[in-house]
Amino acid sequence: MKPHEHAADAPRPARKPGGPLALGGALIGGLCVSAFAGVIDPYLLDVLMSMGIAVTLAVSLNLVTGFTGQFSLGHAGFMSVGAYLSAGITTRLAPHFFGADSGSGAGLAQSGFFLLALLLGGLGAALAGLCVGGPSLRLKGDYLALVTLGFGEIIRVVFQNIEPLGGALGLNGIPPYTSPFWVLAWAALTIFVVHCLVHSTYGRGFIATHDDEIAAEAIGLSTTRYKIVAFVVGAFFAGVAGGLYAHFRLSIVPTGFDFSKSIEIVLIVILGGMGNTIGVILAALLLTLLPEALRPIAEYRMVLYSLLLIVLMVWRPRGLLNLDWAKLLQRRKTRTTLR
Repeated sequence: MKPHEHAADAPRPARKPGGPLALGGALIGGLCVSAFAGVIDPYLLDVLMSMGIAVTLAVSLNLVTGFTGQFSLGHAGFMSVGAYLSAGITTRLAPHFFGADSGSGAGLAQSGFFLLALLLGGLGAALAGLCVGGPSLRLKGDYLALVTLGFGEIIRVVFQNIEPLGGALGLNGIPPYTSPFWVLAWAALTIFVVHCLVHSTYGRGFIATHDDEIAAEAIGLSTTRYKIVAFVVGAFFAGVAGGLYAHFRLSIVPTGFDFSKSIEIVLIVILGGMGNTIGVILAALLLTLLPEALRPIAEYRMVLYSLLLIVLMVWRPRGLLNLDWAKLLQRRKTRTTLR
């Protein structure tokens, strides 16, 4: 019997109900925000939905880069696969099913159709992740980064030359199906799935692969399999985020998923602290709000934005928000008890 099989037979600790409760709370919150979307300022609603999509992208990449230790620069490529696939389904098939009401997205049938399109977009991205991850995840470090970077650029060029999807001009006329509920629900689901996966008995293999691949292989773990699973799961949620993005912006172009978009997602993970889910979430919110806060000085906005990021990387190289939240909470409880 292999050593890791003994670990699988060990009794699992009792799960706390906080995760499902938080997920349910996020779903209820999404429904409430969607119900009052008509009275919320459109600009604030735009920023809120952008933050939710950024959280989904960053948390899914954190599974690959932060917990498994694989440096990927192709996350925008998986996002584009989900965006184009789901948008292609809705723009081509929705008019046949729903006629003149295909653009409302308010009915139960449209919501179910949109959910199906998102799932198909995510599965398409996951399949692309499997095709890329299978042969390339045996590589390490800079070589893996170059392979994933090449994949992202290949996908962009492919979409530029597919005329039924708009070609270089992009795909327009996408129905506005994305709502605050869908954005918050998928962001919460991504966090929930990644958290449960990493903290499960099986998920400890991701941490072992990140810490020392040689030692993990020595005790019988298939590090390649763990890396592929992380890659596929991360690609799936990136594809779903791409579908949400497409039905939110209503128009997508291949250049919107280029190398700079991948760097933007990687930057969120690095700033929040790799392997730190709470830090990555806060970094996604911060880096979405920061450009908006600097908008009044538009001519200097990107310069100041870049300068702030450089200062943060020098000051906190392990991530601005890479804190041990368990120790902080324990310390707070200890102080409360002493009082």
